[in-house]
Amino acid sequence: MRNNIRRAYNKGFTLIEIMVVIVIMGIMAALVVPKVMGSTDDARKAAALTDIKAIKDSLKMYKLHNLNYPTQQQGLDALVNKPTISPIPRNYTSGGYLDKLPKDPWGNDYQYLNPGKHSDVDVYSYGSDSQTSAGENGTSVIGSWQ
Repeated sequence: MRNNIRRAYNKGFTLIEIMVVIVIMGIMAALVVPKVMGSTDDARKAAALTDIKAIKDSLKMYKLHNLNYPTQQQGLDALVNKPTISPIPRNYTSGGYLDKLPKDPWGNDYQYLNPGKHSDVDVYSYGSDSQTSAGENGTSVIGSWQ
């Protein structure tokens, strides 16, 4: 009977063993978390650039069919819904050029500038700070010209 009690007692962990494991996990987290957090931001930028390329390609198709890009007033919505503001496109593709307008990875609308500063038209996101006050040249702006 005494042997059974001793075996049950010896199967547990000591407080020191548990603390050593917690310290090791803390050290690993301190090394890994900053790298993972940086990767998340890079992945969001890459996703934004992919969306911007798809929007830009749709704009090119719109121009190919209608001989001009949507006006600033028509905006990117012209890729999803046929514009009702002049100039009304004559050869608008039924169903539009995109199923829906994507949001940037930070949950904001993509911006459209016609005429653009970098090309005929510019499509961009304000990025992680989402500040319109930074303007198109803000440090976190991700655009079709990049």
